[in-house]
Amino acid sequence: MNSTFESPLTAPAAPLLEGASNFRDIGGYLNSRGQRVRRGQVFRSDHLAGLTGGDVARLQLLGVGYSLDFRGTAECAATPYGIAGVQRVALTIEPTVIARMQSLIAQGIVPTTDETVELMRETYRDFVNRNAPTFGRFLKHLVEQPTPQVFHCTAGKDRTGFAAALLLSALGVDRSTIEHDYLLTNQLYKRDARLEGQGHAHVMKVLWQVQPEFLQAAFETVESQHGGMHEYLHGAIGLSPQEVTELQRRLLEA
Repeated sequence: MNSTFESPLTAPAAPLLEGASNFRDIGGYLNSRGQRVRRGQVFRSDHLAGLTGGDVARLQLLGVGYSLDFRGTAECAATPYGIAGVQRVALTIEPTVIARMQSLIAQGIVPTTDETVELMRETYRDFVNRNAPTFGRFLKHLVEQPTPQVFHCTAGKDRTGFAAALLLSALGVDRSTIEHDYLLTNQLYKRDARLEGQGHAHVMKVLWQVQPEFLQAAFETVESQHGGMHEYLHGAIGLSPQEVTELQRRLLEA
């Protein structure tokens, strides 16, 4: 079964799951050495609480055994899920941008579009510096446990987007391809009004989409504060050279 799109640099014609619009295979991309990321091994997604019976059957057909959940405590409580045959692993990262936004609103401050973008960029810097151990556990789980696996947060765009960028970087995929995968969210994700809360339209538009500037802030932080992606993966993320080699062995075609 072809579980991803024919061309990895175009958006799929239809979602793979009805109840998770941002679910997709990260396989199919070529790395800088001409090796292709294996299809059907690792999937990224928005939350999995809205899956239909057909979706669950499809996950089982795909052989997914683990869901790696980056959502915070309140998010998990609001949209809990359990999927037969799929073990959920909590990799909790609280959505700090929401707390920052609420703090501003409580002070009577409505951030501009540019200020909201900067809040998102700061969130991505936090991913790099404050949440490295959690993203390290994510990559180690892919090394230590059998695939297929799926990883997700609420919308599958920020925590999930940075996790995908780290994984593809570890597999040697170039930056422009990683950005392409990241920006597919804007074509795929269907916003859930129940999860958005109340807010000004210009703020919500920034919060519920992805922009190249967000991911760029993370990569800039990796470069300026950690010496580059190679050093970051082996330093703050905590992967040994052997673990990176094993990750590549598992997820790259021979």
